[in-house]
Amino acid sequence: MSNEQKKKEFFLLRWVKRVVLGSGRELSFMEEEALQSPIRSVLRNFWGRRISRVAVVLFALILLFVTAGPLFLPVDLSYQDNTQIHVAPGYHLMDIPKVLEGGNLRLIAPGTTYGVGVDSKGKVHTWGHLRVTSVISLADIPAELKSANIVQVAAGYDHITAADDSGKVYTWGNTRLDQAKLPREVEAAINAGENLRFVQLEGGYQFTAGVTEDGKLFVWGNSNANDTKIKKAYQENIKKVATNANTYFVLTNDGEAAYAGLQKNSFSTVPEAAKSGVVDIAATSFTSAALKEDGEVIIWGNVSRGERDIPEHEGKIIKIFGGRVHYTALTDKGEVLSWGNNQFGQINVPKFDANDPVVDLYTGFYQNYAVLKSGKIVGWGLKGYLLGTDQFGRDVLTRMVNGGRVTMTVGAVAVIISLVIGIILGGVAGYFGGWIDILVCRLAELLGSVPFLPLMLILSAVLGPLVPSIEQRMYIIMVILGLLRWTNLAFLIRAQILAQREMEYVTAAKALGVKEHGIIFKHIIPNVISIILVNATLAFASSMLTESSLSFLGFGIIPPTPTWGNMLTGANDSLVIQQFWWRWVFPSLIFSICTICINLIGDGLRDAIDPKSNER
Repeated sequence: MSNEQKKKEFFLLRWVKRVVLGSGRELSFMEEEALQSPIRSVLRNFWGRRISRVAVVLFALILLFVTAGPLFLPVDLSYQDNTQIHVAPGYHLMDIPKVLEGGNLRLIAPGTTYGVGVDSKGKVHTWGHLRVTSVISLADIPAELKSANIVQVAAGYDHITAADDSGKVYTWGNTRLDQAKLPREVEAAINAGENLRFVQLEGGYQFTAGVTEDGKLFVWGNSNANDTKIKKAYQENIKKVATNANTYFVLTNDGEAAYAGLQKNSFSTVPEAAKSGVVDIAATSFTSAALKEDGEVIIWGNVSRGERDIPEHEGKIIKIFGGRVHYTALTDKGEVLSWGNNQFGQINVPKFDANDPVVDLYTGFYQNYAVLKSGKIVGWGLKGYLLGTDQFGRDVLTRMVNGGRVTMTVGAVAVIISLVIGIILGGVAGYFGGWIDILVCRLAELLGSVPFLPLMLILSAVLGPLVPSIEQRMYIIMVILGLLRWTNLAFLIRAQILAQREMEYVTAAKALGVKEHGIIFKHIIPNVISIILVNATLAFASSMLTESSLSFLGFGIIPPTPTWGNMLTGANDSLVIQQFWWRWVFPSLIFSICTICINLIGDGLRDAIDPKSNER
């Protein structure tokens, strides 16, 4: 590049900087009035207001939250989990009591959103989210159990079952569907003082399965929703039982994995390879697994969540455990393996010190607990939800992030449509006047006289059945909002142009032969940009409020697609407001902050652009 070209480029850059940003040094009063660019003056006035700075920062953070957030927290519109309903905010689900560490642990039973453990003295401890309903809590341990020596415990979906060293069985939590109704033989043995000696208890969906020392199997609970019957051929020959969501299967003393129930389902057909040489069994809610003597793992059922994707490992698997949608195993080399679904990090096995190896594992639902040789307990998996869950077990934070993106998108697109229409029609009406002005004004008055919210409700009700697609419904709401919100801006633009068209620069443009559309959109409109900016910010907040109002009334974007409005609709219940406050507090809080910030930005721009506000 020649020196001449460098000088021209430097001059051009310096000219752009002076025009757009003005001079870099502090200017005197006269210099500022003469040289400082309008853009820099507006920015300086705007940024000089503390409340404007705070509003911009908060809005930028919210915008970043709803635009970048879905990349890290994608929403699955089909996701529901009845085991995670109304979990309170916080990461407390795996806060195991310290009293169970240091070699003071007898056993752990991980539950849906909670855990239950027994210490070396037979005392029961619970932790996590323990509330089942508004009146039932798993924290309410029966008084008689507190003095018993518990040897076995099982965590079900909504109940806990425990057995003491005398053979007595205790059940608490939800017992309304026969969860505490023991089989006649068990109840008779307890009444007679006979100890059946339970060596295993397993909890499922509203039912419990137990194995005694002499190989007897007992299953009790809600028989309408679960297969609680037992084939006589397998009685008194049971070594272990594993529970699926609504069924169970067993490991016999002969090394056979067998389905001992009576129903026909995806678990009842056991693979031939699992009918002999089996040393351990486990189950998820949707699959069953059998561990062979040589370490081979055979898995059957609905294996659509990666249940067969066993990671590479050294040595031989010697124990296997099942959660809700994942498996965890221990090898003879002391290596811990986890595979399957990883929605909550339940297969992210931490690194263990070779000098403090894992001696025992406990797995259930979305949690894993590893007991180390030192007595320390390490847990991984679902620790909780930052903002809690809703009535379908969905993460409120994930839905709030993705719902904010939808709400802001609807508001932004609606504002763009209304700006385009308002600027064009207002500019044409104000500049040409006459019958064009009359036509535009009458059209604007006609649309402005229609009650907005009732019209939107009628249109949504009429178009709703005709437009089942949620995306198409969202586009229609954007267009309708844009088509009905341009009238105020058009009147403002028209009034400004009526005054501007008599100015000298317009006369000069006409004398130079500039065409009318050039005069309107290249000369006059830039001079009334302050009105457009302020109106756009206020209309953005207004469109967001309107979309949320429609969703709140049930006529906007319908679930499962989240918006801030329909999230508040789902919380429109006295029970939710009183007991599940997180479902409405967080969406309403972020929505309120967002709209307030937008309005404050609009007010700040109006004051910054207004020359009268630039006081000295």
